[in-house]
Amino acid sequence: MPRRQATPDKPVRVGLVGFGLAGSVFHAPLIAATPGLSLTAIVTSNDERRRQAAREYPAARLVNKTEELLTARDALAVDLIVVASPNKTHVPLATAALRAGLHVVVDKPFAPTAAEARALIAEARRANRLITVFQNRRWDGDFLTLRRLLQENALGDALRMESRFERWRPVPKPGWKESGGEEDATGVLYDLGSHLIDQALVLFGPVTHVYAELERRRATSEVVDDAFVALAHASGVWSHLHTNMISAEPGPRFRVLGARASYTKFGLDVQEDALRNGARPGDRGWGEERPEQWGTLSDGETTRRVPTERGTYESFYARVAAAVRGEGPLPVDPEDAVATATVIEAALLSARERSAVPIEAAMTAPS
Repeated sequence: MPRRQATPDKPVRVGLVGFGLAGSVFHAPLIAATPGLSLTAIVTSNDERRRQAAREYPAARLVNKTEELLTARDALAVDLIVVASPNKTHVPLATAALRAGLHVVVDKPFAPTAAEARALIAEARRANRLITVFQNRRWDGDFLTLRRLLQENALGDALRMESRFERWRPVPKPGWKESGGEEDATGVLYDLGSHLIDQALVLFGPVTHVYAELERRRATSEVVDDAFVALAHASGVWSHLHTNMISAEPGPRFRVLGARASYTKFGLDVQEDALRNGARPGDRGWGEERPEQWGTLSDGETTRRVPTERGTYESFYARVAAAVRGEGPLPVDPEDAVATATVIEAALLSARERSAVPIEAAMTAPS
């Protein structure tokens, strides 16, 4: 039986796989808040999470296994699967969903390797289905502000960017995010680093060389918890990316040096905390920063506050809904996920060799 085609008068039915941090804090609220999408089913076998999901999304059916959604043809049937499960399951679950004729959103990291990312894209093309990656940080207010400043040439020619996503977690938390090896795509390089790399590539384009320092700093850490990655962009810009779990006092979220001016911004985008606290897109003040949180633009003589653009995580799923209906492009080109995975592989190679490596080395190195 062919899958139903979503139309403007029929919402896209969404099945959410996973109701941990990603599923409950990010995906479910944003899906539920998006016109044209219907959160039809939530997959979780955890009793506590099932109770939470039932309270917050009573119209959604709760199921234990993803397989139930892949074969459903009744009220449980869905058009789109969102994969928000542990990182090592992203590729097999996305592959199965595509083969079942469903569109797919994959939480970052899209895939552990560039080869697996390419294979997912090829599978989507064979199935004539859409696939994209949840890079919600493209709609952070500070990132939108920096992108606008660059487009306006407010800094002159960009020379160097420092970008940080740092946390203070001196004792590792139990769970899959802080266990496993490279094949499980865990640790800060795959997690927060996926955001930093994606943002750098969006702003300054492809890279030619990568240098990385990847360490396990906490005594009981099983995974990389301190990562520094330097990207030499073909455009001539250098990006210095920092992510770790050992920053009791984080550095600036962005510090971008240009030929005429620099932009400095402290503090993380407000939307994650808002979602954790129950706020939703459309609420008064959604995505807006207080003036004291704004970044500064300095030309060496004068310094002024730059109002932070309103963050709009809701834009991601609004564009997903439009793309499924054939009314616009995907919010994130899946080929961008291949580029991010390639940089991650180059960073792993650089850290092993303790030297900068050309990006081509990651493309040819044995997996």
